[in-house]
Amino acid sequence: MTIDRPRSALMAVLLAALPAGCTPVATVGPSRPPLAVRGSTATVEIAPVLLAARDHFPDGAEVRNGGIPNLVGAAPVEGLGGGGAADVATHAETQALRYSVAHPDIRIILTVTEGLYRIVARRSAGIASVADLKGKRIAAIPTTSSGYFLARMLASQGLGLDDVEVVRVSPIETMAKELADRKVDAVAIWEPHADNALRALGTDAIELSGTSIYRERFNLNSTAAALADPARRARIVRFVRAVLAATAAIERDPRPAQALVAATGGFTADEVGRSWPHLAFPATLPGDLVDLLVDEEAWLAAQEKRPARERGELAKLIDSSVLEEALAPPR
Repeated sequence: MTIDRPRSALMAVLLAALPAGCTPVATVGPSRPPLAVRGSTATVEIAPVLLAARDHFPDGAEVRNGGIPNLVGAAPVEGLGGGGAADVATHAETQALRYSVAHPDIRIILTVTEGLYRIVARRSAGIASVADLKGKRIAAIPTTSSGYFLARMLASQGLGLDDVEVVRVSPIETMAKELADRKVDAVAIWEPHADNALRALGTDAIELSGTSIYRERFNLNSTAAALADPARRARIVRFVRAVLAATAAIERDPRPAQALVAATGGFTADEVGRSWPHLAFPATLPGDLVDLLVDEEAWLAAQEKRPARERGELAKLIDSSVLEEALAPPR
């Protein structure tokens, strides 16, 4: 397996600290190129995919920083690596919706991880509840699951994004400092950045849980064209089977996956460990996924000033047949 590591100096130190046998290596013979896997390697959610590629996929996989743009030939996103085609790619459901407007052949084939988001805010800013966010400056990324989560949290109290000032902070690693420096009053972001913000504030922090409001669906995606190619489909099915095996391994002992995602993403072991309770690893296609897509589509369509797609059209973005094949006994 080959894994892309965006922070090479820190990566070398972290990889050296891994137990013997855990260092990622190329496992592909010269006769066949590795399966091209793209995903944000600076996320904790990608852990099962990394472990699958390293330990459970003898075909060989090349995991590099990227995402859905690599599936459809779209322009690379800043911070998500370069170009290059992918066989499969990870991303939150928000991006599958966004890119599928122009590329309706995108297919969600597995929910790998669920992110259990929360808002971290400063008590000293007068915030004790979601309702108190009105008029406050909130760090979030509007075009991502972070923005949708914030919108859902506000809506739960009859508020909208117009009732707050959304501040886009880049890079997201600086959100905790912006909060501690009182440049923003709250942050709505995924792990480990939410937990880093919590620690930066200490006793001034208040955590507003969104578990009952929204769960990010960090999905494995492909395209209808890739899945229609018998050879590519067979490899993708085997990779999904590898993710299922990796998920089972994580349930038994999460430490190898935690060490791997720390090394790959440039996180400390402490950051990953503290983030872990805010993640779930279902490795399935949740029954309410279409419902989420419908709700989120309405929000995105309003943002992008276009008509919202109908439920039937959105349901086509989910292809359960790959998971069904992966779960079936090998022939």
